Amino acid sequence: MKIVGLSGSIVGSKTRIAMNSAKKALTEKYPDLEMTLIDLADYDVKFSDGRNFLDYEGDTGFVTKTIMEADAIIIGTPIFQASIPAALKNIFDLLPVNAFQDKVVSMLVTAGSPKHYLVADLQLKPILSYMKAQIVQTYVFIEERDFHQKEIVNDDVLHRLDRLVEDTVVLTETFKKVREDKEAEYDF
Repeated sequence: MKIVGLSGSIVGSKTRIAMNSAKKALTEKYPDLEMTLIDLADYDVKFSDGRNFLDYEGDTGFVTKTIMEADAIIIGTPIFQASIPAALKNIFDLLPVNAFQDKVVSMLVTAGSPKHYLVADLQLKPILSYMKAQIVQTYVFIEERDFHQKEIVNDDVLHRLDRLVEDTVVLTETFKKVREDKEAEYDF
């Protein structure tokens, strides 16, 4: 199983810290799984110009192809001005409309205020649904107060990250089994 962690911003550190915690939880609990962590701050991703994702080269091609080859994606996003970052929206624009078909997508959200709790429900989930994702319904919301000196200090958040990783893996395995059983019904 290939899992991609996507840290969806080019600025700040809290989302990357949370994504590192999710990766650590995944590699400790599921050491045989392959996880690639993509932090958009580390890549020079071009703006979408409507081309097929396979036509992009360099960092843009690497990021889009890696996402398309994944079985599951854990998206980490900060909330800026009550919205997802443009860098993350650009990733969605670079991919085809059915990019997440047969993929499980889970989310963790970092925000400076509890007022931004519903942004994932009202903005991110509709985009993922439109792109055919199987969405892990519960997501981890992490506030500014949950961090101290570049670490997550809230044990409840760490527990919820562990559960998010587990839910992502279990749902991915479940959907894979369902698809295999469905395909086995056809006699070709």
